[in-house]
Amino acid sequence: MAEVHVIGQIMGATGFSESSLFCKWGIHTGAAWKLLSGVREGQTQVDTPQIGDMAYWSHPIDLHFATKGLQGWPRLHLQVWSQDSFGRCQLAGYGFCHVPSSPGTHRLDCPTWRPLGSWREQLARAFVGGGPQLLHGDAIYSGADRYRLHTTSGGTVHLELSLLLRHFDRYGVEC
Repeated sequence: MAEVHVIGQIMGATGFSESSLFCKWGIHTGAAWKLLSGVREGQTQVDTPQIGDMAYWSHPIDLHFATKGLQGWPRLHLQVWSQDSFGRCQLAGYGFCHVPSSPGTHRLDCPTWRPLGSWREQLARAFVGGGPQLLHGDAIYSGADRYRLHTTSGGTVHLELSLLLRHFDRYGVEC
């Protein structure tokens, strides 16, 4: 089978109005993909920017896949959360990006968004915290129901990913 090795890091995030940010991430693939090593999901530590607005995470990603075809190429889905001084967490943004399909090192900027909710939910979010969240996480990367959502933009998550492709030509998989 053809193999894809993804090595890199979630470097951090900028542009969020909240501070004390952390990121939950996961990778979604099609049925023809098998994870040989690594973990499909994870979470960074909380970082509060002291200078500037960049929250630094430097969270490693190391995944090794085998595949029979290109359908269902890996997508990285992200959830950025903020934590207040009482330890309460609230959603700051959802985002996703496709893992690049060419070998080499790639820098990616993943824009995020969050559900806006009604004016009451917005007011409650401002004073109490919380706010609307998605019931099903697959709406992050599948556009079927996303068009009906009222959203607002969040910040940007910065990633650096390196890809190694192996045996694609041997098994007739063309990039």
